[in-house]
Amino acid sequence: MQIFETIRLVQQQITAYKKAGKTIGFVPTMGALHEGHLALMRQAKSGNDILVVSIFVNPIQFNNPADLEKYPRTLEKDKAMLREIECDVLFAPDVSEMYPQPDNTTYHFGKLATVMEGAFRPGHFNGVAVVVRKLFEILTPDKAYFGEKDFQQLAIIQSLVMQFDIPVQIIPCSIIREKDGLAMSSRNIRLSKDERAVAPKIYEILKKSVSLRKVLSPFEMEQYASKELQKIELFDLEYVTIADDIGLQAFAHWNDVSGARIFVALQLGKVRLIDNVRIF
Repeated sequence: MQIFETIRLVQQQITAYKKAGKTIGFVPTMGALHEGHLALMRQAKSGNDILVVSIFVNPIQFNNPADLEKYPRTLEKDKAMLREIECDVLFAPDVSEMYPQPDNTTYHFGKLATVMEGAFRPGHFNGVAVVVRKLFEILTPDKAYFGEKDFQQLAIIQSLVMQFDIPVQIIPCSIIREKDGLAMSSRNIRLSKDERAVAPKIYEILKKSVSLRKVLSPFEMEQYASKELQKIELFDLEYVTIADDIGLQAFAHWNDVSGARIFVALQLGKVRLIDNVRIF
């Protein structure tokens, strides 16, 4: 595995791969790698000649400075995991390399960015768009792989690619879960023993809610899931939202849309968790 910390050197290597006719599969990460990340990478590796991974904790997508400070950083462990899956290129720049000057670009994603995470984390998706576009321009991948756990982020990135005609194919990848159902996340390692024990209730309640689709309206399903989640003493619920799976907007009747998901965000102790489940 080749490791690059500068834009100039990683671009030289990518250019050499492209001249040799190699296809590039890219997985952007903020490190603290887990099996969910590795699943994306295996898919990228199987669908391309070269696997490129980035590790960069992007400060401008954190609206809470304390969250940025506490975000787990495990670079040496991450490198070992990447070597094990035979990653070809790791791009691990520091903040000054990515942002030699502040990037104040403002992006517009309409209603996609005003609901759910957009409402609770102002500025978050603009920070995501800035860094993802920058990484696409630096690494020029043929395909980029994103997990559906961050489903709204995936929709934002698909919109970004369409708006700016960026020549990369976005590949959505299914949520990878622990054996007990908890969606894999770098933040899970910050959960206490008691918090980790109760965390699988999130998926359990979402699944149960989805199973009641034939007897509940979208609004009633939201209410049911909210009440069940609020019964868990350690959960501090932020939102439960049912939305269509394209524009991520609420709707009144199941037959109003061709696909839908139920989304949740909550605080568990000092850790913020999100999840979603496809309804149909």
